Amino acid sequence: MEAAGGGEERPAGKKKKEKKGAASAAAPEPEGGADGAKSKKSKYRRDKPWDTDDIDHWKPVEISKEDAPKGGLLTEESSFAMLFPQYREQYLKQVWPDVKKVLAEHEIKADLNLVEGSMTVKTTRKTWDPYIIIKARDMIKLLARSVPLPQAQTILEDEKYCDILKIGGLVASKERFVKRRQRLVGPNGSTLKAIELLTQCYVLVQGQTVSTIGSIKGIKQVRRIVEDCFKNIHPIYHIKELMIRRELEKDPALKDENWDRFLPHFKKRNVQRKKMKLRKKKTKEVFPPQPTPRREDLLMESGEYFLNEQERLAKKNAERREAQREKSTKKRQERAKEFEPPTAGSSGDGPAAKKRRASDAAAGSAGGESAQAIAERLKAKATEKKPQKKRAASDLLL
Repeated sequence: MEAAGGGEERPAGKKKKEKKGAASAAAPEPEGGADGAKSKKSKYRRDKPWDTDDIDHWKPVEISKEDAPKGGLLTEESSFAMLFPQYREQYLKQVWPDVKKVLAEHEIKADLNLVEGSMTVKTTRKTWDPYIIIKARDMIKLLARSVPLPQAQTILEDEKYCDILKIGGLVASKERFVKRRQRLVGPNGSTLKAIELLTQCYVLVQGQTVSTIGSIKGIKQVRRIVEDCFKNIHPIYHIKELMIRRELEKDPALKDENWDRFLPHFKKRNVQRKKMKLRKKKTKEVFPPQPTPRREDLLMESGEYFLNEQERLAKKNAERREAQREKSTKKRQERAKEFEPPTAGSSGDGPAAKKRRASDAAAGSAGGESAQAIAERLKAKATEKKPQKKRAASDLLL
């Protein structure tokens, strides 16, 4: 079928496609052609003639006192405060003049407050190193955790960093925590000394914290050893691995190779034993247990619920007096028993009965004599005269 204009009819979809193709053909090319085109990322970038390839962007910036401006580098005062335990007070009082002397070299002011139990470090107008206040904060933090001053002051150096690891919450049981902490220290501190030599760090275990001073690499190694020790992995395994790594680092041929084939792989040999569950025998009762009576129920049973406060106190006092009276009566009766004569059929076991039996035994050994006969016999014995012996002539001469 032909249209009025004499042309053929086309579907609507084809017309849209033709228009889209024509629009894309009419789009202008980007500026500068294919070779001079710039992406959106580098559209607003400018060339930096001072930034050359020979510059080491990762080199630490060294700041000296002479580089700082005369008016001062810092416009605001920064300060940090740290609390310390009471047992560190005596040591900090002794070494605080030395602490102030060390920090004065970097123009940092230090204060010790014994009333609050805190140490404070502040910057001054003459401070030329903006990062030294962070180092001073770490120093007082280490002093609070029982690190001696000679080791704590090394944190002020540029290549030294510190890490204070909290180990108190790593193990739930207190006995297990003490055992694993002692395992980390080792006999006479030998394990801790080996860790210090292999990681080139200073490590101190104090209470529920482990303080570490050294390089970033060494601090990471110490943290891994400590965390694994409290996960029941002995530090000796890490010490063996560090010793092997130390030897492998000396060989330049193994620089770009994988070291896994040289490192030891320890298998976990801890056999988990099944815990026997104690099952309680359930008694099948028809009725539920009686509920525990309330205080009001007990007062209603005794009749005290309907009494006022004064009557209740009077009743308690009367009961107390009655109990005291009964107790005193019992004691009086016990004391009176000692003075009662024993009956014919009773065999006393008290001290009086023992004395009586002893006197009876002594009388029986005398042959059953009466007291009057014994007295007359003793009297006759005393009055009778003893015959005098005749002395020899030799005795008279002496």
